Amino acid sequence: MARPRHLLGGAKVTTNDYRKTPELLSRLSDEQHRVTQQDGTEPAYRNEYWDNHEPGIYVDIVSGQPLFSSTDKYDSGTGWPSFTAPIAADAVATKVDRTHGMIRTEVRSAGADSHLGHLFHDGPAAAGGQRYCMNSAAMRFVPASRLVEEGYGQFGALFDTDQDSTKGANA
Repeated sequence: MARPRHLLGGAKVTTNDYRKTPELLSRLSDEQHRVTQQDGTEPAYRNEYWDNHEPGIYVDIVSGQPLFSSTDKYDSGTGWPSFTAPIAADAVATKVDRTHGMIRTEVRSAGADSHLGHLFHDGPAAAGGQRYCMNSAAMRFVPASRLVEEGYGQFGALFDTDQDSTKGANA
């Protein structure tokens, strides 16, 4: 089944995968390109989503692939959006990152291979102990109230909203 893909600004595209293309990359801001394609990191507390408490999902800024839900977001005190788990096990991929004199676990989007951030094992113990520390510049937030309209209706059941989550299930 074809999945909807949303570009910057919410334009909907139907696709069978979430691979990056030159066209998609050309739509990124300089900061989004630096973070997602050059493994950059944005400043703590000076990024769009570190303090966002609105219900919704976070998707890859490059491909529109669903990555994280606000239901798994928490305040880690780090100044970056942090999550206890991805929205689906196969939404992200990890690899060893040996840059900056450290050994860390890098998190990338599974479809477009966008650099998202890093995984640490100091998250809330009750939620599994993981902290997915992400860059806002690597993601786009889709409010729960717009999930159906933007083609992500299948995630509506995650939120206590008045929307009919079945409307966009096959979008």
